[in-house]
Amino acid sequence: MWGQRHLRYLKEHHRVRYANLLTIGKLNDYLADLNEQAEAMFSQLVKLLAEKEGVTEVLKAENQMLWVQKMNNLRNTAMEIVSNELIYR
Repeated sequence: MWGQRHLRYLKEHHRVRYANLLTIGKLNDYLADLNEQAEAMFSQLVKLLAEKEGVTEVLKAENQMLWVQKMNNLRNTAMEIVSNELIYR
């Protein structure tokens, strides 16, 4: 997912960089590495944000709808951070 987003970004905004990576045969490796970094960063951010906000398994057991709402908000926040830090740079 992250690699594909970055690929679209490169094609639209950094055509020279995209062409260089493509011609030297490093585009797929570059995108795979970026995807791994983004996945790791996303997972870590969600975990840290959940701890900070007090979103726990206890909350999940007591009030599932509130837990889902909070987790969706945390995931959206983490997605925005990863996008700004890694994908759209």
